[in-house]
Amino acid sequence: MISSSYVLGIDVASYQGNVNWSSWWSKGKKFAYVKATEGTSYRNPYFSQQYTGSYKVGMVRGAYHFARPDSKDASDQAAYFVKHGGGWSADGRTLPGALDIEDNYTGGDRCWGRGKSGNALYIKNFSDTYHSLTGRWPVIYTNLSFWKACVATWAFSGRSPLWIAYWSSNQPSSLIGGWNYWTFWQYSGSGTDLDAFSASLTRLKVLAKG
Repeated sequence: MISSSYVLGIDVASYQGNVNWSSWWSKGKKFAYVKATEGTSYRNPYFSQQYTGSYKVGMVRGAYHFARPDSKDASDQAAYFVKHGGGWSADGRTLPGALDIEDNYTGGDRCWGRGKSGNALYIKNFSDTYHSLTGRWPVIYTNLSFWKACVATWAFSGRSPLWIAYWSSNQPSSLIGGWNYWTFWQYSGSGTDLDAFSASLTRLKVLAKG
């Protein structure tokens, strides 16, 4: 269930356009993740309004990058992400950047034509570069089915927080990749994605602070 001890938030992309952040704040949403980039050529045209607007109403916020394992080198993608909104600062209000890795939405092979080892290498190279540029390990966003089919490694559970997509009022009963708990849970994907943080607002700010 969605526990009253969780901190609630949302994640947005260009689909949401200019977001009414005051409205979401009044509904109790205290954090947001905003799509910044995809591959090495796409930038969310609403990023500034979404990223800055969420901060101005008082939210803790972070940026995410949509992974394109079929595209440019992962290190290039991480650098592109950092350059265009995915950086981090120790202000207690900026979450570490997130890597969104999920099914191939362009059609064809769901694993982006790379298989488990190829996707694991992509995540490693992206994570290592992001860490070298920011000093933080990225949050990893994924879902149970994709990870089991297309990654299946435990290599990242010791350093990257898990953001699990699991659309239900009940949290996932089992996890993946060696993670024993989720840090963020996307529990609804209808309209604007709804998310929960697994602990208190104080702990969320600790994660942001680094």
